[in-house]
Amino acid sequence: MIYSDQDTIAAIATAMSDAGIGIIRVSGPDAISIVDNCYLNAHKEHDLMFHAAGTIQYGYFCDYREEIIDEIMISVMKAPHSYTREDVIEINSHGGMLVMNEILQTLTLLGCRIAQPGEFTKRAFLNGRIDLTKAEAVMDIISADSDFALKNSQRQLRGKVYDKIVNMRKEILYENAFIESALDDPENYDLNDYPQKLLNKVMMLSADSKKLLDTSEEGKIRKDGIRTVIVGKPNSGKSSLLNILTGEERAIVTEIAGTTRDAIEETVRIDDIVLHVTDTAGIRDTQDQIEKIGVEKAKKYASEADLILYMIDSTRNLDEEDATIVNMIADKKTIILLNKSDLGEKSEVSENDILQIFMQENSCCNLCLNYRNLYSCIMNQNDVIPIIRTSMIDLNGIDFLKTAISELFLKGEIVPKQEIYITNARHKNALQRAYDSLLLVQKSIEQNMSEDFFAIDLMNAYQSLGEIIGEDIGDDLVNEIFSKFCMGK
Repeated sequence: MIYSDQDTIAAIATAMSDAGIGIIRVSGPDAISIVDNCYLNAHKEHDLMFHAAGTIQYGYFCDYREEIIDEIMISVMKAPHSYTREDVIEINSHGGMLVMNEILQTLTLLGCRIAQPGEFTKRAFLNGRIDLTKAEAVMDIISADSDFALKNSQRQLRGKVYDKIVNMRKEILYENAFIESALDDPENYDLNDYPQKLLNKVMMLSADSKKLLDTSEEGKIRKDGIRTVIVGKPNSGKSSLLNILTGEERAIVTEIAGTTRDAIEETVRIDDIVLHVTDTAGIRDTQDQIEKIGVEKAKKYASEADLILYMIDSTRNLDEEDATIVNMIADKKTIILLNKSDLGEKSEVSENDILQIFMQENSCCNLCLNYRNLYSCIMNQNDVIPIIRTSMIDLNGIDFLKTAISELFLKGEIVPKQEIYITNARHKNALQRAYDSLLLVQKSIEQNMSEDFFAIDLMNAYQSLGEIIGEDIGDDLVNEIFSKFCMGK
């Protein structure tokens, strides 16, 4: 089916569940006339066409036989002063799914088309009311699950990212226009001292791009959370840790090794950090076919994790199975938990034992003490691996674990009112291309190359930045971005 931007579209804009109030949104050139056909005011008259924009009307929604479906309130918004810059009607009905679907079905019979996911916001973008960064911020606000994610999305919706990108593009366009003019009319433009002036400008723009890029890793962590996987041998305390982090009995805990056969996933909030935690089957050689599947799943989850919580039963010596785990997590951010510290007199494992088994698998490990001496750690492939003694019985070490996670992933306190954080992978990729192009300009200047080369790379940077705000972007990418939105938005 071919969809047109001139169609009048309709969709349920509130959650797809029974509620006190539901909203059906209609947008397009025929929005008011279509809804007027099934709207009756308190005097049982069709008069929606005569009401002013920005008003709310009380009345009834009826089917084509003028039989009342529901008592409603209708918001009237007229182009261009609406969310989509088209005529928009929002029908506020009772929030039962049956009544909202009946209203929507009636609208489709009268000429509306069911909106595609994100089509209302897509029209706001295509009609010039918002740029692409603001459009994406709308979805980020809806899906935000932390205070940082919400505030950063709100700043993006207010145009913080847009303003920064537009200013950078203006600077680049000015320089490119000067070069083009000088090449076309060398008698009136002097390029003798220009390369040094351009170098200073490009270095400033490169620094701005790098500063934004440097926020992307922390911004993504703050926005999307940390994919965290608990690994270890059977009966090391993995499931107990999950239960403590979630505050409820999500996983079965017994004395029998191998209780966890499948992965259990939960979302946990630690201060303003969200952990998407997966408890996995204990990793060991086993002949049990079901447990084998669980072990393979554990390895797969570990390979995709941002953070590994490696649980070790400190009352048992390290063995070949631990070596297997160490090899599996060698390139991952890891925190080692020496569990069962409440059984101190039975403890068999020391920090040096851990260092030795890591050194068997990696040649660059060494033991150190930092993190304000809260706990030991080792260095593995230039990354810090904290070692924390824990007890799932008396909760010893849990606070240290939270501190260690913050230290590993966050560079410092975020000041939301002062900083722009890049949290969108598409924005990051475009910024990286712009940054690379600016570095090529610097290189060309330093190598005394022709000004033609400056212009080519400057325009590449300009276009890459334009992709962020929706300039120089293809229809396929626009459709892909908005297809990820929820219905009715």
